[in-house]
Amino acid sequence: SWRDLPKLYNQWCSVLRWEKTSRPFLRHREFLWQEGHTMHATAEEAREETMQMLNIYADFMENVLAMPVIKGRKTDKEKFNGAEETYTVECMMHDKKALQAGTSHYFGDGFAKAFDITFTGKDNQPHYPHQTSWGVSTRMIGGIIMTHGDDNGLVLPPRIAPTQVMIVPIQQKKEGILEKCMEVKDMLSNFSVKVDDSDKSPGWKFSESEMRGIPVRVELGPKDMEANQAVLVRRDTHEKITVSLDNIAEEVGTLLETIQKDMFERAKAHREAHTYVARTFDEFVKTVEEKPGFVKAMWCGDEACEDKVKEITGVGSRCMPLEQEHISDVCVCCGKPAKKMLYWGKAY
Repeated sequence: SWRDLPKLYNQWCSVLRWEKTSRPFLRHREFLWQEGHTMHATAEEAREETMQMLNIYADFMENVLAMPVIKGRKTDKEKFNGAEETYTVECMMHDKKALQAGTSHYFGDGFAKAFDITFTGKDNQPHYPHQTSWGVSTRMIGGIIMTHGDDNGLVLPPRIAPTQVMIVPIQQKKEGILEKCMEVKDMLSNFSVKVDDSDKSPGWKFSESEMRGIPVRVELGPKDMEANQAVLVRRDTHEKITVSLDNIAEEVGTLLETIQKDMFERAKAHREAHTYVARTFDEFVKTVEEKPGFVKAMWCGDEACEDKVKEITGVGSRCMPLEQEHISDVCVCCGKPAKKMLYWGKAY
């Protein structure tokens, strides 16, 4: 009955796929994903669900993972088999390659017709429901690593870091140092904080904290204790800041928010610095050969042009961004009237 709709299903599960060439964290044979399937009475409701999930994924990636995304629709060549429309969030990694970080699909009533799934409408007649599907997977872990990480290890956004603050005692065997570190830990109880009281050297602890991507390191030694201060070290920039213990909680809170914002802005600047515009095919080919990254160019909508670009340059279409730009009036490949602006790029 129409009264039973919408049907909304969400699942977390491991799946196994045949991958000829696997990539750790990105495309392995077995991975965990979050996936949803919904059924609606009307196409309008299903399309609304499709876009809602796309926006939820984009919001999570940008505001939690600090990964700037391009929201767009896949071309018919790149969309999910059986879908009428596939939407994607595309990110740029350190090496200027694209990562399809999540997708949301509008299926229409095609699958319902194939499996003869019907519901009784308000008019007491049978109708086919309209379906959606959407999902993200553990490839987001790879995305975090390849967006923010550096040669020293992980760099984790504060809002996702399991440990946000690591307190490292300096000369911890001296009287009162470890006790003071525990006091500071209590002062920072609003955050996820630990004290590294292992018997390793401070340098070793610094390196481990960096490798694990802990956003803020607090250094506290005898001289700091005498001066009622501590040194805060940012993981993302290695900047050191001396703060009073009297307001260390406020300083750490402000610093974590600053790191979160700066990591997003840094990743966005990286993407924008490696996004180029091409108006002719020669310009497109030259840009791809000399400047790795994204290329924005117009497209006529013909799959043959999409295939030609991929065959000659090795670069595929990433998406038709929801925020369209008018670069020129003609297709970058064939010169016919253009219909959409596309992002093009090499991808994982």
